[in-house]
Amino acid sequence: MGYFDIPVDHVYGQPVILDYLASKTICSDDLVVVSPDVGGVARARAFAKKLSDAPLAIVDKRRHGHNVAEVMNLIGDVRGKVAVMVDDMIDTAGTITKGAALLHQEGAREVYACSTHAVFSPPAIERLSSGLFQEVIITNTIPVSEKNYFPQLTVLSVANLLGETIWRVHDDCSGAFEPFSTLGID
Repeated sequence: MGYFDIPVDHVYGQPVILDYLASKTICSDDLVVVSPDVGGVARARAFAKKLSDAPLAIVDKRRHGHNVAEVMNLIGDVRGKVAVMVDDMIDTAGTITKGAALLHQEGAREVYACSTHAVFSPPAIERLSSGLFQEVIITNTIPVSEKNYFPQLTVLSVANLLGETIWRVHDDCSGAFEPFSTLGID
């Protein structure tokens, strides 16, 4: 696949995060999955499908010209709901925290942030620990320094996922990997 001369399997951290959400019973009728930007809609839609076809909402950012402040609109309903924002990575956390502020403004009961990769460039920690999020859920694909931990941060290990993937590749059955079988969802 892509730029490699050998077979490559893409491994997604999503199953680890979904298992965690299921264990916390966040997967309820009040759940709505949110994409923090239009570019992440496919990811959020796939995530929502795995959560019993949860409703989807999208934060739409628009600039109306050079040096003109961006306008944020919400597509979808979050009023009284538990909003789970899903992104592939969090760098400075600007997009996801602005999105969380909009979700609160639109009446979300709780807001969770979920991301596979936590780059956490400054000022990410200050933004993420500001009280906008019930919980910030990441995986350990990028090590997070202990000094950057904050009370709402949950770091999930991808070790079992990678181990299972390696075992299946070694056994020539990598395509048969069923990461959601323990959740009872497809």
